[in-house]
Amino acid sequence: DLMVKSYRNQSKTSKTPRRPFERERMVKEMMLAGEFGLKTKREIWRVQLTLARIRKAARTLLTLEETDPKRIFEGRALLNRMFKFGLLNQEAENALDYILSLDVTKFLERRLQTQ
Repeated sequence: DLMVKSYRNQSKTSKTPRRPFERERMVKEMMLAGEFGLKTKREIWRVQLTLARIRKAARTLLTLEETDPKRIFEGRALLNRMFKFGLLNQEAENALDYILSLDVTKFLERRLQTQ
């Protein structure tokens, strides 16, 4: 057994913008990169993808009924993850709707390099 098999699903960590030379977006990205001292634009795109996935999960859960066990269970799990990341306040912001109002700056403020 010289070759060790690795059974691990890989998935993309960032997604490049659909329109590469959109001026407005490029300016916004430069502002963010400057404000938070990011090395590459990919760091911004990575956060955007993470945020998009989290918000998508919240949106799909919000379509279910409030009494739905899946919504209750997965909703709690999603919120707990947000509290753990320090993105939401556990006392004030404990509903799925608050996840939809998250934005990129909220994530970037939590970076260790930003502290």
